[in-house]
Amino acid sequence: MKKFTYFLLSIISLGLVSCEDVVDVDLDTAAPRLVIDASIQWPKGSAGNEQQIKLSTTTGFYDTNIPTVSGAIITVTNSAGQVFNFAEEVPASGIYLCHDFVPQLNETYVMSVLLGGDLYTATEILKPVAEITLIEQNNEGGFTGEDIEIKTYFNDPGATQDYYLFRYKPSINAVPSFDVSDDEFYNGNEFFGYYSNEDIESGDTIDITLYGVSKRYFEYMAKLILIAQGSDGPFGTPPATVRGNIVNQTDAANFALGYFNLSETDQQTYVLE
Repeated sequence: MKKFTYFLLSIISLGLVSCEDVVDVDLDTAAPRLVIDASIQWPKGSAGNEQQIKLSTTTGFYDTNIPTVSGAIITVTNSAGQVFNFAEEVPASGIYLCHDFVPQLNETYVMSVLLGGDLYTATEILKPVAEITLIEQNNEGGFTGEDIEIKTYFNDPGATQDYYLFRYKPSINAVPSFDVSDDEFYNGNEFFGYYSNEDIESGDTIDITLYGVSKRYFEYMAKLILIAQGSDGPFGTPPATVRGNIVNQTDAANFALGYFNLSETDQQTYVLE
């Protein structure tokens, strides 16, 4: 089992009272690269027909605005040849919508993005997910015994090798946390995802989503999570670009970032006691 959990890095002040000069750091700026955010999600019990794909570009480290990308032709095609069109309904939004998508578990889908003469493609399978059966709270967790810990239980099916992505979005945070797990050591048994945050308290809510994902997407997200954790510390070597499953069929050197993923999901909102 590969288990990755978020933690916060604490930067300790060195107490250099006289160091008040502002330091400007010159950073190399690479050419903008296309980013394709193509996460098709099918919540249990829903039709799954409403889907979206977002296009943007990378930008400078200090830039606060994310440039959107318009003018693309985007389709997703299933193994039967049925084509689902994604259209940018709001100009300059970079958000391409589909209203008639047909999700099918274990079906293979191919995404095609035609932009500026380049054709980007990716292939993925829509993976099923186990149902969340129980959410358990412990108020005596963490190193101090005072942090709130949340365990999200599910029953892993025994007939297949399965991979999971957890998304935790507490009401106090604008940005969600993610975690991944595979069933190598609990195949066919009950297991749980684990989340802890020293800042959450009674009355707060946490949106918890469990995704079924492919092995490759599991590995992709595991790398991103490690980078977000800052595993080498604040002064470590900058990580290499994490490549997804999207391929530029026209010019391989002009690759896009992002991932084309399809997941069945189960979501619950938990109110902290």
